[in-house]
Amino acid sequence: MIEIQNYVRAESLAQAYELNQKKSSAIIGGMLWLKMEKKRVATAIDLSGLGLDMIEETPEEYRIGAMVTLRQIETHTGLNALTDGAARESVRHIVGVQFRNLATVGGSIFGRYGFSDVLTFFMAADARVELYHGGIVSLEEFAGMPHDRDILVRILVPKTKGHMVYLSQRNTQTDFPVLTCCAAKRGEAVCCVIGARPMPAVCVRDGDGILAGGIREESAVAFGRYVRERVTTGTNLRGSGEYRSILVEVLTKRALLGILEREGEAERAD
Repeated sequence: MIEIQNYVRAESLAQAYELNQKKSSAIIGGMLWLKMEKKRVATAIDLSGLGLDMIEETPEEYRIGAMVTLRQIETHTGLNALTDGAARESVRHIVGVQFRNLATVGGSIFGRYGFSDVLTFFMAADARVELYHGGIVSLEEFAGMPHDRDILVRILVPKTKGHMVYLSQRNTQTDFPVLTCCAAKRGEAVCCVIGARPMPAVCVRDGDGILAGGIREESAVAFGRYVRERVTTGTNLRGSGEYRSILVEVLTKRALLGILEREGEAERAD
């Protein structure tokens, strides 16, 4: 169990950043994982008074504050319309509604957890993160950066037209995923993000032009093999590395065929 000696409700990001430079300090969000750690925190820093619990919309992007909950992501009409419901699909299996009402997007992203549905989805959505000290960087770049004492302020999701499909494999309904997969197509560009490997999510793009002629059954199968060859998987209590590699290929193919179906629906609607 965590032991907190001092609690500070930050009055500004500058104050929060200064306090967080000590290794004995910790930023607190929903406290769902942090509270289970066996550690002593000298100063717990609460960001809940800084207005970071809102999803703001501009003509170019959605600006998602670090204290926005997973439930807000799940139920946000605009974000789900933009992503073909992938936002909702990426979080709806996470434990239960009560949990998602507390878990924050900032905590989920900043932790870069190897089991994260949230990281997988936002990377495929071409999101960027706004760091207090480090500025704005792509989420893909951020996922590979070493952990530091910076503060994640917002996640920025561009309003780029396209289609997305999110899939995951779980042993039980509300457990951590065995593997996650989110495919996105914007214009002619296709990317597939694989997470819960069980390492942080990685993005694979169509470097060989396998999908240059469009997504079809044959090209989806071929791209599934292509992604499998480029994604490293590991073993833990939920599954073996070999099993996960098979899932990479299968879920990638299914996600691409899901995008093909959405393209057909869009054409018929026009």
